[in-house]
Amino acid sequence: MREVDVFWSFRSPYSYLATPGILEIRENYDVRVNIRVVLPIAIRSPDILFTPESLNKVKYIQLDWERRAEFLGMPHAWPSPDPVVMDIKNFSVPQKQPYIYWLSCLGVEAQRRGRGPEFVAEVSRLIFGGTRNWHQDDHLASAASRAGLNLGEMDASISDDASHMREIEDNQQMLADAGHWGVPTLVVDGEPFFGQDRIETLKWKLSQMGLEK
Repeated sequence: MREVDVFWSFRSPYSYLATPGILEIRENYDVRVNIRVVLPIAIRSPDILFTPESLNKVKYIQLDWERRAEFLGMPHAWPSPDPVVMDIKNFSVPQKQPYIYWLSCLGVEAQRRGRGPEFVAEVSRLIFGGTRNWHQDDHLASAASRAGLNLGEMDASISDDASHMREIEDNQQMLADAGHWGVPTLVVDGEPFFGQDRIETLKWKLSQMGLEK
């Protein structure tokens, strides 16, 4: 069976917007969909985008992702709290990050348990869909349950297990090897398709390959 690798970040609004298409690919094509969680670019490569000189890029993303969400009919609001703790005014990112490493390792664990697409769809809808304080109460536990997973068991699995971070690092190298740096990037047979708006192109490619169910 052919595989579609989805390089995905919990801080990327476009990754969130890609989730319905990712689930459609899994349902409608004879492929295995692998969620390859990577750290947000603000953590792994802040010099690429998050600099004072790139303020216009950040402003455009803030404008465009909400517009795209409205176009797709998806609920949207910038996360509260932001999965990446940073000072947006001077683009400084402190070393202490209470959310993003935890979320990313949970995403790796979900993929290991065979529920990666479902988990990232539910959790990103929670984070980017307007749920304030998504990290508190039973919000994440309920999202995990809807994805067919148990958050307590997942937390236990990622506790003091460095293999999850190693897998994230491997995913980041795989993304670079595929010829890209951004998310979401979907790769089939070594060919990258970057951006939520390229999912339709990927579907066309899969059909050309005779992979429709």
